[in-house]
Amino acid sequence: MIYRSLADIAFVAHLIFVIFVVFGGLLVVFWNRLAWLHVPALIWGVLLEWNAWICPLTPLENWLLRRAGVPEYGGGFVEHYIVPIIYPDHLTHEMQLVLGTLLLAFNILIYAWVFWRRRVNTNERS
Repeated sequence: MIYRSLADIAFVAHLIFVIFVVFGGLLVVFWNRLAWLHVPALIWGVLLEWNAWICPLTPLENWLLRRAGVPEYGGGFVEHYIVPIIYPDHLTHEMQLVLGTLLLAFNILIYAWVFWRRRVNTNERS
């Protein structure tokens, strides 16, 4: 029972991290200092996608599921939980390259807007 609960906690932490990587730039709009956490997380997420790496939380979740007597899942977290929601087919490396690039582009746009807004506000105060 404890391993299943720990696997669930790992799953929730994994999901929160993925959401933060994708949408954390939007939080930076309101809390600029959050960029110090988001940028490294974003770089990690993009590298995971571009290189088809498996996030270290995935083996942890699978190990906990095995210890709980629950079948583990194959592939990575995004491939197992997120991609079936968005894409009907299995995740390919080409799809991962596109996802990583879209993730990076989306957040570059957000950060460009944050810096532009900050610059406009600074110039208005001068």
